[in-house]
Amino acid sequence: MTQDRVDSPRASRLSHFSRDSAREQDDASFPVVPEQNFHVRRITLIALLVVAVVLPFAYVAAMAFTDLRSREADATDMTLRTVRVAEEHALKVFDMNEALNSRIVDLTEGLDDDGIRACEPTIHDKLRTMGGGYPQVAAVSIFGLEGALLASSRFYPVPVLSIGERADFVGIRDGNELEHVSKVMNGHVAGEQVFNMGVERKAADGSFAGVVSIALRPGYFDAFYRELLGGSNDTPMVMSLVRTDGAVLAHYPSGPRGPAELTPASPFAEAVAQGRRAGVVRMRSNLASGNLIVAFRHVGSYPVYVLCGYRTSAIWSAWYRHLSVLILSMFTPSIALWCVIWLSLRRLGAEEEAWERWQAEASMRRSVESAYRQSRKMEALGTLVGSVAHDFNNLLMILSANVQIVRRRGVGGVDRELSAMERALKSGQSLTRQLLGVARKQPLRTETLSLERWLPTCRELLRASLGAKVSLVIDSGVDTWPVRVDAAELELALINVAVNARDAMTNGGRFTVRASNVVFRHEDGFPLTGEFVQLSLEDTGAGMAPDVLARAFEPLFTTKSKGMGTGLGLPQVFAFCESSGGLAAIDSAIGAGTSVRLYLPRASAEPQSASPVEAGAQESDAPQGLRVLLVEDNQEVAAGTEALLQMMGHQVTCVFNADMALRLLDDARAKRADTGEPLPFDLVLSDIHMPGKLNGIDLAEAVLAFDTRLPVILVTGYAEELDRARHVNVRVLSKPFDIGLLEKLLEGIQHDLAPTDIDPATHPADS
Repeated sequence: MTQDRVDSPRASRLSHFSRDSAREQDDASFPVVPEQNFHVRRITLIALLVVAVVLPFAYVAAMAFTDLRSREADATDMTLRTVRVAEEHALKVFDMNEALNSRIVDLTEGLDDDGIRACEPTIHDKLRTMGGGYPQVAAVSIFGLEGALLASSRFYPVPVLSIGERADFVGIRDGNELEHVSKVMNGHVAGEQVFNMGVERKAADGSFAGVVSIALRPGYFDAFYRELLGGSNDTPMVMSLVRTDGAVLAHYPSGPRGPAELTPASPFAEAVAQGRRAGVVRMRSNLASGNLIVAFRHVGSYPVYVLCGYRTSAIWSAWYRHLSVLILSMFTPSIALWCVIWLSLRRLGAEEEAWERWQAEASMRRSVESAYRQSRKMEALGTLVGSVAHDFNNLLMILSANVQIVRRRGVGGVDRELSAMERALKSGQSLTRQLLGVARKQPLRTETLSLERWLPTCRELLRASLGAKVSLVIDSGVDTWPVRVDAAELELALINVAVNARDAMTNGGRFTVRASNVVFRHEDGFPLTGEFVQLSLEDTGAGMAPDVLARAFEPLFTTKSKGMGTGLGLPQVFAFCESSGGLAAIDSAIGAGTSVRLYLPRASAEPQSASPVEAGAQESDAPQGLRVLLVEDNQEVAAGTEALLQMMGHQVTCVFNADMALRLLDDARAKRADTGEPLPFDLVLSDIHMPGKLNGIDLAEAVLAFDTRLPVILVTGYAEELDRARHVNVRVLSKPFDIGLLEKLLEGIQHDLAPTDIDPATHPADS
């Protein structure tokens, strides 16, 4: 198998234009591009890339640093404001407790332990009245010289209870100011977790006589801190009420109740040791399980501090979220810009290498634009042709049917007139076929051909088209690949090119037909890629001028004298190649002849050998005529076809649209289901394009769905309808069809039907 490869310079010439005319149009359509300084462009792109990388990073770093400092400052400011409010609240509570303690001391002034026990009922009522109105107060108690409980707001009479060994009692007795506010403990009197605020009770001689203690609920402070921080458990802030030794009196968010202390070596402990009454420190809290920004304030003259902390983890979390948004919003376009610059650098090298091939690329672009314009012209022509083709084919069908009727009736003395009408019919059919082919609406009957065997069979046909003055050379090649095309359209294309070649060689010449295999690659610059068979049609005629060459494939364009050409020959060639999946190209120059090349794609299947036709094996059987349901909307076409079918010995029932035909068939099927009678038709012969809801293809699909076998033959003049009809798997005739071909199809259907399929009672005897 031989393969010819087409190089890029040669491929660039395979277009509708000659090289000279293409170059002229290049100059007219595309401005001259000045030379580029690739070195300067590369340096510029590198500098731009550096700036595009550095600036976003610098901006994000600066913004991130500023945002972090701003968030820390906001957190510090919030803790300072909050701790000031908490400090004022704690000061009011402790001052109120101090005043309450003073009132109780005044109440018991001059009474020793026995005296208090003697007045216990009165003292109990007063203690209950004084302490019961405050939610923070759990109990108010009076303890004696040895720590024994003398009176309480919670109990009467009081149980036997002593706090003589408790740290706050011992501390107050010994003058330790710190113990005036005790640690959190489980209060024996209050019956809940409390911390006590006590004062010394003195005897008449000024000696220590006992303690007055007010038990405060830590939960009261927890609730206040919760409201102060917004009432949410997931707040980033924490609040604490702490003694100067680090013992925690109240804390929010609250954890497990019990004695808790801050780390002795914490920055807060150092600040307390330095005597600082207020400030801000950073520390790790064992209560908050993390690092905090802590603002603290000393509560009046009491050994208590209020602390407000802001979790740095919350600051970092919010900062990370903002930073993520900043990075996403900043680096998404930046990455796109980096990619663009990087790709620009890569493309710059390729552009530098491809600079000298720019003209070839521009030429290819013009070729594509020209092909697009050609396709638009073909589309416009197809719209025009498609609108009249159906009616024109019907007119030809009317004329053809009536000519056949006259011939079959054996009318004498009109043979010459009938022959003239038949010649006119063939001319009309040929003209319609050319118009439909150019408009890409000609129904194609594709088959796999071996040009090696097929071309020699066209020799006589081409000789007749070329005339006696032109010699014919056919080189079908060796091991030429098969192609899948419409053989009739390929034959018509050869004839069209041959007729043009004959007219270009008025004094004689040589017409060469040569077939060869070619392979196009993408880098060849050809509009097609893959394996093709190149069919070269070359003449030695006068050639074409550039302006004529540019319009060679344009429909209805011709340089021949009026009445000598239609301008449809070369457009038919172009349309045929394109509809076959290939391309037609033409090269020509004045005095150098013309070369038309058809590129047809290689077929995947091998051509099939024609099987011998069995010669009339059933002729002696003489089958009976068929019952035909004719569906045709044109009354004259229907009348002519009906008359011909009747002359062939068939019964014909004619309806004028598919809707009526389907109702007729449905009624027959219903009757068959009730009575068992067979369908009254053996065949449906229908046009495709008809008025109504259904067309012929819809009717065929419905008929093929019947449980009874009923052959269908469709008739159309549109390629689109023909393609769909073939998918339905029915016999299809393209208008205008040969009456003899229809007769052969009917004979085949008669032979295919079994004798029992035809009801003798409903069929006439053969004539």
